[in-house]
Amino acid sequence: MEHIHGTYNLQLVILSYIIASLASYAALDLAGRVFLTSGRARHLWVACGAISMGLGIWSMHFVGMIAFVLPMHVSYSMDKVILSVLLAIVASGVALEFAGRRSNQMSKLVIAGLLLTAGITSMHYVGMAAMSIPITYQPALVTLSVLIAALASYAALWLMFFFNRPESKHHWIYKIGSGLIMGLAITGMHYTGMAAAHFHQAQMIPESLSRQVESEVLAYLITAGTFVTIGLTLFGNVINQRMIQKDQRIRENEQWYQALYHNHSDAIISVDREGIIKGINAVVTTITGYPEKKVIDHPINQIIEQINVQCAINDTVHAWDNQDLEQRHYMAKMKNTRNELLDLSIAVIPVIIDATHVGSHILIKDITEERQAQENIRHQALHDPLTGLPNRRKLDEVLASTIYTCEEQQHKFAVMVMDIDRFKIINDSLGHSIGDVFLKEVSNRIVATIEASHPQAMSSVTLARMGGDEFTVVVTGEQANEKHVVQLAEQIVEAIQQPYRLKENDFYVTASIGIAMYPEHGVGTDALIKHADSAMYEVKKNGKNGYRFYTAQLDSELYERIELEGYLRKALKRNEMVLYYQPQIRTLDSRMIGVEALIRWQHPIKGLLAPNVFIPLAEETGMIYEIGNWTLREACRQMKLWHGSGGPLIPVSVNLSSQQFHQPDLVEQVKNALIESGLDAKYLELEITESMMMDATISTAILNELSALGVKISLDDFGTGYSSLSYLKHFPIHKLKIDRSFVTDITESHSDQAIVATIISMAQNLKMEVIAEGIETKGQLDILMQNDCREIQGYYFSRPLPASEVENIFFVPLRLLGESNTVFHSV
Repeated sequence: MEHIHGTYNLQLVILSYIIASLASYAALDLAGRVFLTSGRARHLWVACGAISMGLGIWSMHFVGMIAFVLPMHVSYSMDKVILSVLLAIVASGVALEFAGRRSNQMSKLVIAGLLLTAGITSMHYVGMAAMSIPITYQPALVTLSVLIAALASYAALWLMFFFNRPESKHHWIYKIGSGLIMGLAITGMHYTGMAAAHFHQAQMIPESLSRQVESEVLAYLITAGTFVTIGLTLFGNVINQRMIQKDQRIRENEQWYQALYHNHSDAIISVDREGIIKGINAVVTTITGYPEKKVIDHPINQIIEQINVQCAINDTVHAWDNQDLEQRHYMAKMKNTRNELLDLSIAVIPVIIDATHVGSHILIKDITEERQAQENIRHQALHDPLTGLPNRRKLDEVLASTIYTCEEQQHKFAVMVMDIDRFKIINDSLGHSIGDVFLKEVSNRIVATIEASHPQAMSSVTLARMGGDEFTVVVTGEQANEKHVVQLAEQIVEAIQQPYRLKENDFYVTASIGIAMYPEHGVGTDALIKHADSAMYEVKKNGKNGYRFYTAQLDSELYERIELEGYLRKALKRNEMVLYYQPQIRTLDSRMIGVEALIRWQHPIKGLLAPNVFIPLAEETGMIYEIGNWTLREACRQMKLWHGSGGPLIPVSVNLSSQQFHQPDLVEQVKNALIESGLDAKYLELEITESMMMDATISTAILNELSALGVKISLDDFGTGYSSLSYLKHFPIHKLKIDRSFVTDITESHSDQAIVATIISMAQNLKMEVIAEGIETKGQLDILMQNDCREIQGYYFSRPLPASEVENIFFVPLRLLGESNTVFHSV
């Protein structure tokens, strides 16, 4: 049989490759959609991809067939043409189905490649069989065409399904590459197969070719089919892309919403218009304790009733019926399933869809900790941190409210201001930490006294700490009459003066209470506090340890006190302070053995003032430090001047206040006074009181330093305090001074005589000197001498005198006589 040789139309060959590549690109793009979809959508995309790919392969094949020109007329069998198309579509569909499964197994790729290879080759050789001329094949080239189809198919599938991922920014490059390789596979296989074919001259036209199609007509059909395929593919891609973008936006919006919904810090309950719960987030369970399955599709009213809302929020649970469609906010309390009472902030937000109110989101925020923090801050702002009592700010609120109520109801109430006497001594000597412990005990005693004074007392009595050792009591209701107020004041005074156990020792203090009544003593907060203060200071001035009601007379006394303070602050600068000296006498020979320096104030208007008038004020205002240091320096200067003028060589005694004793630089001040004056330390005697030695550790250190300087220590007012006798053993004390309170009635009181005798005997046994003060009569002197008291001081011998008079009356005669045994008689 004669072999027929043909030629190729190069333009149609190139066109066939372009068609194959475009069809492959579109088919593989659809295959990428298969990987991202599931269900019915997946089957749809497999079908579209199979049709697109099958028609593309078929189109390229027959365009390539037409590109091969034979020197004879060639027609095609329609049945085989249709069969070749179907083979290409089916093979492509099965390949895409296998390759699009969500698995990375290599077997998937192998099966898909085999099926795709089979589809391409079977389509080609069935299509060749549709030609109206006899064809024989060279087996080697046929095998090569199959291998080319297989290798190219595997390469294309590998690129598509292992590198073509939408999340990759270069996925479009892989897609184009896959299309070009797939087009190369189809065209390479086709033209290799064409090279394997030998065409022969037909002897007769087979009967099966009766239904033939002319090549020109077939060319039009192929072109139309190609455009339809590509058009369908592109259209599908456009529609699919839009659908994907829309779905993606919907998914993103939903995910954004879900993220906000489920991760919101507030509880969210979604209800429809009928009040049925349609959704909750996890915080709802955290707050209420109810799991999702117990609240979904249940009426919110029922849920709220179950969790026992503690306030009326009917508007909240029916908020979805609200016609104004505005947000609403509520505050509520409720108990959760753990029986914990919670404070809640609730916001109801209507949900509007297409201008229709379909339900509401109820946002619930647990503000329990926030409320507790606010309450704690408010409590701290209105209460004393040490005692827990109301402070001055809270007291002002209480007084303002009480005044408003009593003004309307024409009732009266009392304001009691109290100050703890001798607290400063405890605080300075024992330290602030012990002082705080002491103040807590004081406040506890006052509270206990108020509670015990009347069964309902605490509901009508407010106790506040104003600061330091000052407390204020407001008495209202039935308790606010003078009888009950006096009774309460007496009970408080009695409770305060009981001993306090501090640092293994008993300490005693007293209370001074001033009382002002509303409206008699004032109608405003400031007036009532001021007048109660005035009454309290009057108690302090008159011996402390008691109470007093305000009187109008106290205003003038308070004004005088304020005026006196103003003058006192300028007294040292104006050289108004002077020292008087009282001789100290030895009973054996009536010889002067020393003098005590006593401060006086030469007031520019009031004249000479005794220390009991201004020293308490100086201690209260802190001026005592400056005054005490001046007294020390002046006494040393004057005594050194007397020594330099011929003597006698006797010591000077100077009193130290409690505050002065505990000042950090006391020893330095004493040392400076001695250095500046040039006085020998043995001629300086410092008088201290028992109250200064409450803290043995601190007092011992101070006294040892003073003693090391050579200064002598005298214990003043011995027997009137509450100190331990062990002080006499441990402290470097040289002399005891018997207080005038034991001397005044010594001629009549056997108790005073016994006390004085005991003190003298004890001092002598301890190898201490002892001196009695306040001797005014010979009878007192005789009893003291009978008890072997060797040193005395008092008006019987001499009142305190200015330095000039001491010089003229006592020292000048002594120097003139030149006698060392000069005695002094009473003046």
